[in-house]
Amino acid sequence: MKIAIVCYPTFGGSGVVATELGLELARRGHEIHFITYSQPVRLALLSPNVHYHEVNVPEYALFHYQPYELALSSKLVDMVKLYKIELLHVHYAIPHAYAGYMAKQMLKDEGIDIPMVTTLHGTDITLVGNHPFYKPAVTFSINKSDFVTSVSQSLKEDTLKLFNITNEIEVIPNFIELNKTEKEVDSPCQRSVMAKPTERIITHISNFRKVKRIPDVIKIFYNIQKEIPAKLMMVGDGPEKEKAEYLCQELGIEDKVIFFGNSNEIDEILCLTDLFLLPSETESFGLAALEAMACGVPVISSNSGGLSEVNFQGISGYLSDVGNVEEMAENALKILGDDTTLFRFKENALVVAKQFDIKNILPLYEALYQKAINKYK
Repeated sequence: MKIAIVCYPTFGGSGVVATELGLELARRGHEIHFITYSQPVRLALLSPNVHYHEVNVPEYALFHYQPYELALSSKLVDMVKLYKIELLHVHYAIPHAYAGYMAKQMLKDEGIDIPMVTTLHGTDITLVGNHPFYKPAVTFSINKSDFVTSVSQSLKEDTLKLFNITNEIEVIPNFIELNKTEKEVDSPCQRSVMAKPTERIITHISNFRKVKRIPDVIKIFYNIQKEIPAKLMMVGDGPEKEKAEYLCQELGIEDKVIFFGNSNEIDEILCLTDLFLLPSETESFGLAALEAMACGVPVISSNSGGLSEVNFQGISGYLSDVGNVEEMAENALKILGDDTTLFRFKENALVVAKQFDIKNILPLYEALYQKAINKYK
């Protein structure tokens, strides 16, 4: 199949999932065309089956904001015609599904019918998409898609609750490339670089936005380090990072917390980690938690959104109500208290993660693609 993938090229979950999906599809012989405004961060190497097409948005003084959707839809039309692309897979409802629909209509006028699959990832529904300014366009785009998927049952339910959706929504969960992760985990981990042998290493990875509840991460760790020797690795960047650094100083734990900024070495960092913290206000799925579990790292998380579909209570970690810092710290200490318990949770985390191996999830997308293409034959 010849598939165009439209996504955000950033460190965010939707861009990572879209890129990894495209790369695995290419390895299975499909021709993949990434169409976005810059090369996706995980798209390190191109191959004969992987192509990247940059969307350029000309700047005109007439436009206060440059019309990316128009440039994207036009680029889609050109690439479909040039490469005889058979299917559009757009990740994130806006502006990608909206631009995809416009491209479909333009192509239809030239006698080309092409199906579009839209994957909903989270904030495109619960935050941005639910804004009154965008809600009509999001509803329209979802209903006009040929097929719609969401990354969790929780997100599907939120979408049906927030929008007047007449289309079917199929749940296809996010995934992990387990073989790649296992290779990283099997490589020697230089723990001594980050912590003493007696210290537990705790990690948080995110975009440091308010929804991630970064102060809760710091407070949970503060309670943990009062009971056992520990270090906290904070990976990522965003508007809450500076406040977090100040909070560490206020609590007197700045020497125990390391802020890394954004990193492409997530597997190496997780290889060192004993416990992962994700106390978010909400998560549509919890891809960061799954990436941790795939490296054999148990998770302490909130029970919001799709997290309970990924992190299994008392097995791969523990879930608590949003903001319950004390309980999260207590549960963390249950896991970290002795080596035997920690090892059991690490093993369980990896077992749970295997359910989300890309080799189990990819066939679901392939079947959906074929169904979409057959619809237009």
